[in-house]
Amino acid sequence: MSNGLAPRLRRPSGYWLYLLPIFIGFLAVVGIPFGTNVYFSLFRWKGGAAPMRWNGLDNYATLFADVEFWTSLRNSIFMVIAMVVIPTVIGLLLAALLTETIGRRFGPRIASFLRATYYLPQILPIAVAGFMWSWILDPSNGAINSFLQSIGMGGPDWLGNPDLAIYAVMLMLVWLQIGYPLVIFMAALSRVDPELYEAAALDGAGKWRQFLAISVPTIRPEIFIVVLTATVAALKVFAPILILTGGGPEGSTVVPSYYAYRNFFELSQVGYGSAISTVMALVIFAIAALMLWWQRRQETI
Repeated sequence: MSNGLAPRLRRPSGYWLYLLPIFIGFLAVVGIPFGTNVYFSLFRWKGGAAPMRWNGLDNYATLFADVEFWTSLRNSIFMVIAMVVIPTVIGLLLAALLTETIGRRFGPRIASFLRATYYLPQILPIAVAGFMWSWILDPSNGAINSFLQSIGMGGPDWLGNPDLAIYAVMLMLVWLQIGYPLVIFMAALSRVDPELYEAAALDGAGKWRQFLAISVPTIRPEIFIVVLTATVAALKVFAPILILTGGGPEGSTVVPSYYAYRNFFELSQVGYGSAISTVMALVIFAIAALMLWWQRRQETI
């Protein structure tokens, strides 16, 4: 039996058998759930045993005219800044500092300890991190306001003020995310040839010039991976919003994933929630595809 199967697998058509498990997994994890979501988005349905009424594209027409949806998209930009831009820049600088300065001056063990310390928020359960920051930002006896009051300054209501809440959430997300790029960049910097730095130093290049001319270009693939994965995570962030603010106050911190959740489970607007989820899935796919295209184009230049 095995003798008969081997020649069949060696034919070009036989290679598809190896891809079959991947295809089945993709259908189970992505294809079928997404298709079901699109199907529900075409109906007006309150969930459960409630009747489903055909709605066509009305949910999408309502969505694109929904001010709160566009507000949630605008807030996604803040999430990208907090989870992609700031952590990537700080993580890159810290990785260079730990690798090139602290690691060489104090030894790799100290650098590894600091790396693990920065990465610790990544392994904390998000509920634990959320409740911890709820206490830190508490207006009455939180850590930040207690410090401000000790030096004679008044502490604001960080999570209750519509003008401050989004920045308070961003602060938590930066703290939560910064260890991810740091670990990846430190691993990437360890493969940079030390002779490149030595040659640059002989040519009179300082540390900052070496960092920009050698370190950053060498680890560009890792930077791209961090930016891509963190962008996807930022566009679908949910748990920190649910725990810290519940989308408030006055909708100032609502994001698309939380807005879809609220329509699904709180307002029983399953069709509308499905439309939100479908649009955001397409937005994330388009952004990821555009970034991958740009990366491949850069590699060919």
